[in-house]
Amino acid sequence: MWSNNSAAPFLLTGFLGSEAIHHWISIPFFIIYLSILFGNGILLVLIQNDHNLHEPMYYFLAMLASTDLGMTLTTMPTVLGVLLLDRREIAQRSCFTQSYFIHSLAIVESGVLLAMAFDRFIAIRYPLSYNSILINSRVMKIGLGVLMRGFVSIVPPILPLYWFPYCHSHVLSHAFCLHQDVMKLACADITFNRIYPVILVALTFFLDAMIILFSYILILKTVLGIASTEERAKTLNTCVSHISCVLIFYITVIGLTFIHRFGKHAPHVVHITMSYVYFLFPPFMNPIIYSIKTKQIQRSIIHLLSGHSRA
Repeated sequence: MWSNNSAAPFLLTGFLGSEAIHHWISIPFFIIYLSILFGNGILLVLIQNDHNLHEPMYYFLAMLASTDLGMTLTTMPTVLGVLLLDRREIAQRSCFTQSYFIHSLAIVESGVLLAMAFDRFIAIRYPLSYNSILINSRVMKIGLGVLMRGFVSIVPPILPLYWFPYCHSHVLSHAFCLHQDVMKLACADITFNRIYPVILVALTFFLDAMIILFSYILILKTVLGIASTEERAKTLNTCVSHISCVLIFYITVIGLTFIHRFGKHAPHVVHITMSYVYFLFPPFMNPIIYSIKTKQIQRSIIHLLSGHSRA
């Protein structure tokens, strides 16, 4: 219909073949989105109001919750628009902007998990120097570096999308805009847009995962050197929440990558479901994991619920 109209809006896609029950599918999505907003919002309120949580570990956790909120607020309007209102059209510029935020926030999330691993590494390897190494100004610089890396590194492949002509089909395969989805619709040389993301993924997600793995090998080495079994368990317990969040994030990233690379013959619903798992599962689980496994946050929640305010 729009084959000759390069500036025509793109069409988002929900669950192909299940359009008749989109309004029913939207109910669990709506509940999950509300849970993500509530869970991560509560974490941010707790960290801001409870002075016992004004420590580097919790500042990084606040960054993680903010990133999860950002990602959720970026995808939620179009996903619910498609499922609830059958609003499939999206202006090209809005699509490119959404794509920019989705990919940059994914890199930010990986960077925050790396920063959290650095925090645990310093806390366990150099406990006496922890407060002098991770001073507030250094935490802010790390946070700023993580943000800059995410928001600057994704500019080169996103910018060309704004001036590419689009003379193929304007139908996207998701209910949100992904760079790899949009670039395939361009009637232009997309070699750079194919190569750059592969290099970027290697230098961000893959490199971050390798550094996190290496830091935990060193942490484990330190923990095994602790004589007391009780102290060993106590020290490792401070890492359980972070390890869980890291595993959830990178397993979903790897799963999505494998489906895109090797699942060309997999049903469309598998691709779509995997992309939703990637975008919804980590932000949904992160606040739950930290609430269950972190005693300080549990205490803070109890104080909040019982109406106490801390000085």
